[in-house]
Amino acid sequence: MSRQSMIALGVAVVLGLVAVFLANGLLNRSERNAFAAGSTKVAVATVPLSYGVDITPDKVRFVDYPNNSIPPGAFTNAAQLIPAGKKRVALLPIAVNEPILSGKISGVGSGASIAALLPDGMRAATVKVNAVSGVAGFIQPNDSVDVLITRQLPDSERDAQVTDVLLQNVRVIAIDQKAKNTNGAPDLAKTATLEVTPLDAQKLALGESVGSLSLVLRKPGEQNNPVVETVSLNDLRYNVYGGARYPAPAVVGSFGAAMAAPLLRTAAQISRPAAPRVARRPASPVGRNVEIVRGTKSDNYKVGG
Repeated sequence: MSRQSMIALGVAVVLGLVAVFLANGLLNRSERNAFAAGSTKVAVATVPLSYGVDITPDKVRFVDYPNNSIPPGAFTNAAQLIPAGKKRVALLPIAVNEPILSGKISGVGSGASIAALLPDGMRAATVKVNAVSGVAGFIQPNDSVDVLITRQLPDSERDAQVTDVLLQNVRVIAIDQKAKNTNGAPDLAKTATLEVTPLDAQKLALGESVGSLSLVLRKPGEQNNPVVETVSLNDLRYNVYGGARYPAPAVVGSFGAAMAAPLLRTAAQISRPAAPRVARRPASPVGRNVEIVRGTKSDNYKVGG
């Protein structure tokens, strides 16, 4: 074979490979576009599913979902969602027509387990609440709360109770409130399960043994308050905020960490009654009046023009 023929054959092979590569790219692109434009059957709930409710075929239906909008963890066939002879239960609330995702239901053959909802490194701790400390039943799963502790000062010489902020911005995993009890009235929760770190779980256990815990419902996404004070019986008076010890909330929000200097008080200082304020006589203008005191009598004399 001559040299010219070999060169021509090599060029033809290269051009052929380029053509095959371009053709495959066009075909793959068109297949991807066709797949994105199509739809797939996805399992959705036909009734509201709350924590612990069994996932059964009568509570599920399959609807067409755009292929490019299928949420991760969705189920595309009944055998995958509810295997024969096995059961699944809801771990998180699922609304009507909401896709049933693997992260919101239990594993195959497993029951309702709070542990399945915990992120890595977190713990579930349950605390007792009542109608007052549980915010009258308005706390729901996935709400954020602060935990307050009211306790007796151990080193106080007299009866002195204080309230501290024990934890801030804690997620509520579950609460045992029922919609109705036997007589049809709402049944308020008696316990709340919180998602906390191992150290915070120890604080909750110790806090329940030395005092009473209360939950304070907070706005979602709100940042933690950098200024946390101990409140005692002496603070139960009007206009506590804005004084020398308590920065005003607006100031704290404006300056953030700059206002977060440690505000430490000992038990004796907390229980000590507030010092009474002494009214002071306004000072006389300098150079205009002279005050002369003779015993208990005071006389003012005008000086100058």
